[in-house]
Amino acid sequence: MADALDELSTHELHDRAVGRAEKHMDVGFFWRLLKLIPAAEALSGDEGEAEYDIQFSKGKIYDALHSGDGQLGEALRPVFIDYLRQHPDA
Repeated sequence: MADALDELSTHELHDRAVGRAEKHMDVGFFWRLLKLIPAAEALSGDEGEAEYDIQFSKGKIYDALHSGDGQLGEALRPVFIDYLRQHPDA
């Protein structure tokens, strides 16, 4: 049994899903997309883009993990303080 979502174009589904995730700051949804995009690109025949996305994602993850280093860390210091104040159990 199809529902109303099945009738929407892929572009409309994308816009609704991404819009909802942005509104609710659903990082989990974006993380899921980041993990799935390279495989989806490979399946659609764009293996070069899949490899690029894997490397790009790895770079961003590395950046986040090392965001406390050097001048970058100093620039992000207020962000870390704000986050820890919001989550005192950390």
